[in-house]
Amino acid sequence: MGTTAATNARTPARPTRRHPKPILGGLLPIDRALLPREIAAGATLAALAIPEVMGYTKISGTPVVTGLYTLLLPVLAFAIFGSSRHLVVGADSATAAILAIGIGGMAATGSTQYVELASLAALMCAGLLLAARVLRLGFIANFLSRSVLVGFLTGVGVQVAMGEIAGMFGVAKGSGGTLDKLAHALSEIAAGHTNVPTLAVAVAVLVVVVGLGRVSRRVPGALIAVAGAIVASAVLDLGSHGVALLGPVPAGLPSIGLPADVLTLGRVSALLPTAISMFAVILAQSAATSRAYAARYDDSFDENVDLVGLAVANVGAAISGTFVVNGSPTKTEMVDSAGGRSQVAQLTAGAIVVAVLLFLTGPLASMPNAVLSAVVFLIGVRLIDYRHLAAIARLRPGELAVALLTALTVVVVGVEQGIFLAMGLSVVEHLYHSYRPYDAILTLTPDGRVRYAPTSEPAEAAPGLVVYRFGATLYYANASRFTEETFDLFENADPPLRWLCLAAGAIFDVDYTGADAVRELHGELARAGVQLLACDLSPSVRAQFNAYGLTALIGPDNLLDDVHTVVARCSAAASAATG
Repeated sequence: MGTTAATNARTPARPTRRHPKPILGGLLPIDRALLPREIAAGATLAALAIPEVMGYTKISGTPVVTGLYTLLLPVLAFAIFGSSRHLVVGADSATAAILAIGIGGMAATGSTQYVELASLAALMCAGLLLAARVLRLGFIANFLSRSVLVGFLTGVGVQVAMGEIAGMFGVAKGSGGTLDKLAHALSEIAAGHTNVPTLAVAVAVLVVVVGLGRVSRRVPGALIAVAGAIVASAVLDLGSHGVALLGPVPAGLPSIGLPADVLTLGRVSALLPTAISMFAVILAQSAATSRAYAARYDDSFDENVDLVGLAVANVGAAISGTFVVNGSPTKTEMVDSAGGRSQVAQLTAGAIVVAVLLFLTGPLASMPNAVLSAVVFLIGVRLIDYRHLAAIARLRPGELAVALLTALTVVVVGVEQGIFLAMGLSVVEHLYHSYRPYDAILTLTPDGRVRYAPTSEPAEAAPGLVVYRFGATLYYANASRFTEETFDLFENADPPLRWLCLAAGAIFDVDYTGADAVRELHGELARAGVQLLACDLSPSVRAQFNAYGLTALIGPDNLLDDVHTVVARCSAAASAATG
């Protein structure tokens, strides 16, 4: 008994699955015993995320202080209105890159008008997220396949990393696309224009962040590097050596509100493609992250409730003068690895950011720009998902080509085009798999187990019987394949068939074209003297067979429960015929 008690004391109880609430679902109930750990996790998040979100402003093109703003109202809004206890909402590299491409030609980078456009884009994303909630479209997140999403984020990572080469070497940035900027930076470096002190700062930051990261993921390497660079800049007067410095950062909390003229039809129409692209990324990335951590802790979340939380978070971003926020896998992992298990940790991080804005913005003016370039470069490199790309290459080589095509489009053409291609390829990939499902011929082993064989091996399950399993929903795109495959089975059967059974366990829907295909099959079989049977119909498909008249056509007695019933019936009939 003592041993049992000691074991129970060491092993935390598994949390009971809960139903998410529409308000405060990510906060309540608060476990007071875990509060110290939650607060510590929030402090860890702040230490790790503050340099990161400042780096994201280099991607988005907004002033550096706007990165800190993404950890204020948006975090509070999602904690109140979201359902996930684990998801951290804040600045994100993918949406920041899409934003920069979308508004880059509409205003000068970092200008007041540029920030206004960024806030309008956040407001438009909020509107799209709320519309998705009203229409209950949370399931759309499932239409960006994992392989395509890996390719998209890899492309973003390559683009982001290449874009920081010039900043780390202290050379002039070029114009044009990603490859144009990279070519210009390399030509400047080759011409000997590198600013050596700037490069030294960047290399030092990379060494500190990567080195401390190898020691422990909880060590705030980026924060240590930032603090060290600020001290070094002040002591060594790096600005006098040609090292570009960040300059003054506004102190205090953001002002709340939108400029009166921000909502104009021209601006909204111009930003709509950008907002849709960011909306798609938010939908897919946030849902995938929430789902992963809910599964890890046997917790629950509601995609549609999270849509509201994300929408209100982006409203908070818009009215506080910052850019679009998203559910962040990296920040969520930061909190989780530090022991945070609810939105209390995120609120703690937000409170620390408030203190930074009120009291610590002064020293940021001395920070070299190369520090943020190095931090962003590492962010880009970490987005290149080598591990998943290798797994896709090993397990699904065809999907690797799709992932790499998506990544290449992001790098060569642009992030916005990449996300639309990713969405299109995900749908095409789904259609391809449903068009060419794994169909099989079913037989029974001597001990009664069902055996699956390729359709090229049409073995009899009983004398005169072939059981054909169609491996997908039967609809217009694959109806012709269904017809061709079933016709081949009975036309090439040797000896000739008496029965052909459709095993429908994988068919969850039959559209009008699919019903016609079954009707045509029945007619061809009947003319050849072959009886069509069906088994394993779900209640919904059985109801569709009734509605299409297929039940009456095939015969109610010929719709059987399972393969075993079909084999027993046909075996008995074959025995009676030979006896």
